[in-house]
Amino acid sequence: MALKLPDLTVLLVEPSTTQQKIVTNYLNNLGIHQITSVLSGQEALVLMEDYEPDLVISTLYLPDMTGTDLVHQMRENDRFSNIAFMLISSETRFRYLDPIRQAGAIAILPKPFTQDALRIALGSTLEFLDPESLDLGRYDPENLSVLIVDDSPLARKYIKKTLTNMGLEIFTEADNGKEAMDLLDSNFFDLIVTDYNMPEMDGEALVSHIRANSNQSSIPIIMVTSEENENRLAAVQQAGVSAICDKPFEPGNIRTLLQQLFSEE
Repeated sequence: MALKLPDLTVLLVEPSTTQQKIVTNYLNNLGIHQITSVLSGQEALVLMEDYEPDLVISTLYLPDMTGTDLVHQMRENDRFSNIAFMLISSETRFRYLDPIRQAGAIAILPKPFTQDALRIALGSTLEFLDPESLDLGRYDPENLSVLIVDDSPLARKYIKKTLTNMGLEIFTEADNGKEAMDLLDSNFFDLIVTDYNMPEMDGEALVSHIRANSNQSSIPIIMVTSEENENRLAAVQQAGVSAICDKPFEPGNIRTLLQQLFSEE
């Protein structure tokens, strides 16, 4: 039976009682009533030792740490690493939000946010926890060889977990485009999922190299990135990327893109 919103267990990390009430009320309106609220990051980490929720919803600024610290500690702990994480914050500056995107947040919602925006984000949570079956036509997902290229180990881990949930099983990882290029010279892959901003060789240079010089020039390439510069993203499109997804991405979008890309072959 498919997981539904009322099935979700939520740990809410929010020091403001007013914000707690707002978020709890929205969750209740959407049918979610299994909610535990705490005031600090440390309380959340201690609680998760005995209780593992499906989703942690946190604000950015906590009394003892930031939401960034919290999600990073979760991702570095094998017991908590696969718990979905959602940020709700009035912070808009890229340098504060990007580390959370890289750590694999399921969604980042602004304050104030709407109940509809929360519903959409919770839909992404369901897709991450209990994805629909992946239909790739004549291709078997478990036999596809995937190269994940990202300088953030946490981002690679989240992407790998998302794809594993969909039935993919064979993964190779690279820290940057140069390392990926070397792997492409000696290995065959069916799909590349890459970041844009990386040291040594960025995503645009990697895509350009693959399309122009690789013996796997037609391989599908999905770029999952927090890059916001329109000109840079346009250049990536021109280089021949198959699709671009924002960080944080909706797992359902990745599933749809994969089905489109492999049905076209």
